[in-house]
Amino acid sequence: MRTLIAWDDPQEADLVTLYLTGGDNEATVTLTGESFLAEARRGPWDAVLLSMTFPKTIEESFTLFQQLRQLLPEAPIVLGCRASEMIQLPRFLMHGLRFYVIRDNQGDFVFLVLSSIESAVAAERAEESKKLAERLREEMEGVRRLQESIIPQGLKPPPGYCFAARYEPAQVSVVGDRPVVMAGGDYYDLFCPDEHTLIVLIGDASGHGLKACMSIMAMHTLIRMFPGDRYRDTSAFVTEVNQRLCENSIVQSGGGFITLLYASIDTLTHKVNWTSAGHPLALLQNLATNEVTQVGTDADGGLPLGITPGIDYTSANVLMPSNSRLLLYSDGLPDAMPLDSADHRAFGVRGVIESLKAGHHEPVDAALDRLFRASNDFTGKSGRHDDTSVVLLERIRES
Repeated sequence: MRTLIAWDDPQEADLVTLYLTGGDNEATVTLTGESFLAEARRGPWDAVLLSMTFPKTIEESFTLFQQLRQLLPEAPIVLGCRASEMIQLPRFLMHGLRFYVIRDNQGDFVFLVLSSIESAVAAERAEESKKLAERLREEMEGVRRLQESIIPQGLKPPPGYCFAARYEPAQVSVVGDRPVVMAGGDYYDLFCPDEHTLIVLIGDASGHGLKACMSIMAMHTLIRMFPGDRYRDTSAFVTEVNQRLCENSIVQSGGGFITLLYASIDTLTHKVNWTSAGHPLALLQNLATNEVTQVGTDADGGLPLGITPGIDYTSANVLMPSNSRLLLYSDGLPDAMPLDSADHRAFGVRGVIESLKAGHHEPVDAALDRLFRASNDFTGKSGRHDDTSVVLLERIRES
């Protein structure tokens, strides 16, 4: 700790300096206003000890105090004042003074100077950490709002279908254990490029924060640039998206990548063509039998997007029968686990399936609520610590 001392009594100044040096502590004493300001400009200083009558009067000290607040705004100032000078203390306090020590006639106050300065430095650093945490929260909130701007709103499903979809960001704790909503790389989309095609996709960029958000926005922009007839061939579509993401500087910085499950549904034949790029596979639920099965196998998936150019992705298909539901989700859902889990047991695909089965009699939006609630309850209500996107699509029972 480096302390700058401005003191009006040379003998006391030597004694104070003695107590403020040693180990990792350094102290520099000044006896004139000019030398004090010169040393202040040379900085940096962790703290300043200033006599209320430095160099000779209270008025001079107050002027230097104000100048010091401009020169060293982050260094705490500890004011040394005699009991007879306390009437002038409010003047300093009203202009930003937070710390002071009382000078007694016997000089015993010097034994308290070091602890007073250390306390002032600790308090100032804690306050600075609080301010930085608040700025971090504000920046995170801005990035999160940017991410949520690309989440589809108000989409009307094609005839014979209904759906519910939700994105929930992760939460972390910063200074003070206050929850902070994190921006992440999760993303889902539903749209109809033509009269008889419904596109459903869900993606997850690696990492959190601005880079993950910008990676997802880059993919979202690419996907919406293609003409309508290109959306049906899922393997060719994902292959093209991968090639372009491999050329994207945002995705490539820091070794980033994006997982994607992309599905094209023919709303006349109800055949679902899909391609996976390293993403968790969908689940298909027969509402009549309440059977839930995974669509495809791990062998049907390719590498995540943005890793290797020139990959040819493959497609698979499945028929979506009447009175059934198709669930697409990101790994934040099954990976949810309690913070204090000794065995690191996660909610898992098993938990997802059990929740789907428990909600088979409910409307699709209520079943989605149940799924998020069950996942959160599994964590002991500590919240999922990875962002989570879920799309639950239902083909309505034919009359």
